[in-house]
Parts: sequence; structure tokens; C-alpha cells
Amino acid sequence: MRRMDVYEALYTTRAMRRVKPDPIPLEVQRRVLDAAVRAPSGGNAQNWRFMLVDDPDVKASIGPIYRECLGSLWTTYYKPRVDAAAADPSLAESKSFVKMRASAQHLADHYEGYPLLLFGFARGDGSGGSIFPAVWSAQLAARAEGVGTALTSVLAFRAADVMEILGVPADENWNMACCVTFGYPTGKWGVPGRVPAHEVAHRNRWGAPVGFDIDDALWP
Repeated sequence: MRRMDVYEALYTTRAMRRVKPDPIPLEVQRRVLDAAVRAPSGGNAQNWRFMLVDDPDVKASIGPIYRECLGSLWTTYYKPRVDAAAADPSLAESKSFVKMRASAQHLADHYEGYPLLLFGFARGDGSGGSIFPAVWSAQLAARAEGVGTALTSVLAFRAADVMEILGVPADENWNMACCVTFGYPTGKWGVPGRVPAHEVAHRNRWGAPVGFDIDDALWP
């Protein structure tokens, strides 16, 4: 296994939604989960559970729910951006949103085709703060294995239905934090474009400059 520089993993682990149907070997899954549970958790309680799903019947049960939930997202939270992109598709922001929407819709339309899903659950923590470090570690480990991931929480619209399908006990106060898709990507890894850090960061007081500029990605 090639040893990957930590910064390579951090800079290139972006949402990879277009993947091959090839199964993820159990040894790879084993390494990913072992890396995940090494992450910190509040009070070191490790109050989490992870579920790997590769059963076609289970995925077939959740797929229609996922598509319904994503459809709701476009007509609620993202509606202003949907309308803005339709009103002036020539704007750079509109083009970026349309591209993102198409990628997200691809995941929904091909949900059942992802070879592996990872669901994360945290007991008594609706914020996800106790489990997202572990989920991100799983995604970084997957990147080191050449596996692409995409995190989504849109199933929260119908969390109870999904948890029933997955057999999660309803009386133990588990919260479904997210679902992560896994698959070997069809495209290339790369550093995604982002708003520069100095434009979204402050120092000591809101609105105060952070004290440095970053005009381009510092890696590689």
C-alpha cells in the first residue's frame, strides 16, 4: 500500500460521487473502520455506532427515500439558489451551483449502485460533534486506499424510516448523523477550488482580518 502524505489526503479528499460498481474489499473496509474509531470523541465516550451496508435489498429500500429527501432539499433549503441559477445561468455562481446540483442528483439517481454505504449514529447527540471526526477519519482512510467518498445527511428528513429499515433500536436514543457513499472513482483526484481561507476567517473578533492571505492552495 502506497504511503500517502497527510496533506495530500487533506487537500484531495473531496466528494467523489461518480464511482465504479466494483466492490470494496473487506480488508479495505477493515482498515477504514479501524482508522475511524481512533478519532477523538466527547469525553472519550465513543458513543457511536457504524453500519456498513452492501446488501442490494437494503439499498433498494433506502434509495427511493433518498431521492425523495433530496427533492425536498431542492424545494426548501436550496430553493433560493435554484431560482437564482435559473434566473441568470451565465453567472459564475450559477454555473458552480448547477454543477454541484448535478453531482448531488447523480448520487441520488444511482444510490443503489454504490458498492458500499457507511451510516454513522451517535447516542444522544443531535449535533454530530461526537461522530463527525470519526466519519472524516473514515473518509481520509478511504482516500488513502484510493476509494472515493461523499458524505450526505439529507436522509435526516426521514431518519425514523431509514433507521427502521436498518433495524436501529427506536428506544436507545440513537441519532443518525450521516450516510457516506464509497466507491472507486471514475474521475481523477484533485484539489478542489474553494473561497480563500482569509475571506472566511477572522482573528479575535468577528470581521477582523485573520492576518494573512492565501491566494492559492498551499499544497502541493
